Amino acid sequence: MSATSEKDPTPDAADEIEAAWQRERPGTSTESIGIVTRVWQLAKLFGEDRRRVLLDSDVDSATLDLLSMLRRSSPPYSLTTRELARLTLVTAGAISQRVARAEREGLVERHTEPRGRSVYVTLTPAGHALVEQTVDRVLERELELISGLSDEQRAQLSSLLRVLLGEVQGRCNDHGVSHVGDVGSVL
Repeated sequence: MSATSEKDPTPDAADEIEAAWQRERPGTSTESIGIVTRVWQLAKLFGEDRRRVLLDSDVDSATLDLLSMLRRSSPPYSLTTRELARLTLVTAGAISQRVARAEREGLVERHTEPRGRSVYVTLTPAGHALVEQTVDRVLERELELISGLSDEQRAQLSSLLRVLLGEVQGRCNDHGVSHVGDVGSVL
């Protein structure tokens, strides 16, 4: 259970913002503030914390994003540059730069199929080791950050956020997962 009881929550910045708008502009719809402001604050906190973890792990978010996509693709941990661009929601040029940097660092290898025009990117043993170590650090830290919620609360919040995300994506006509600012990889 969290330090703040669900029955007697301590007012926070979002509550203060909502109350100020209600005071200054009675009748103004402020129901979104409690959700949207807290989601923005959480995104900022999670993003800053993840950047610190990645800095301590000596890997940047773009490289982790690339390595994570390859690692999740199952053996032989290989995808085309076109697939990588689609999955990471970045341009082909950005993928090319990420792959070149990771290749120089010995984390991936590029190869072309003998009869094809597609360029494949494959995770090397060094890349595999780096992504395994970094993912463990990131996920352990993020679990620590949400440990104030019970298992049931985490499941409920995850479910509600899935519904909200789907609704907002539909209303914004955007069905891709993207980064919040420069938060980093979605792992």
